[in-house]
Amino acid sequence: MELILLSILQSFLLCLGQVLLKFSLEKMTPFAWTRDFWVNSIFLNWWWLGTGLAFLSAAVLWMYIIKNFPFSIAYPLTSLTYIFGMIAAMVVFHESISLVQWLGIVLIMGGCYLVAR
Repeated sequence: MELILLSILQSFLLCLGQVLLKFSLEKMTPFAWTRDFWVNSIFLNWWWLGTGLAFLSAAVLWMYIIKNFPFSIAYPLTSLTYIFGMIAAMVVFHESISLVQWLGIVLIMGGCYLVAR
């Protein structure tokens, strides 16, 4: 049960990082080797900072997971990120989700269940 809860948290953090990355990229100006780009688009972009914190937290949690649990069970559970990604696409970005995509989510959930048993 601990592995499931940690995997859910780690997958959520990965998805959060991707959502924040999308927001941060929307705030960035086109890439340039200028001071303005690096200061305003990178270092003063709070979405970018959030992205880094979310990914760093997910990476540290992942290190804990693979140190303490069987890799053959832990790694397939990272596919839970796809479920959170689909929910984020629907809730945060207001994207429509097709029936086939929902079927894919159900199959992923079934696979996670079979692996974690």
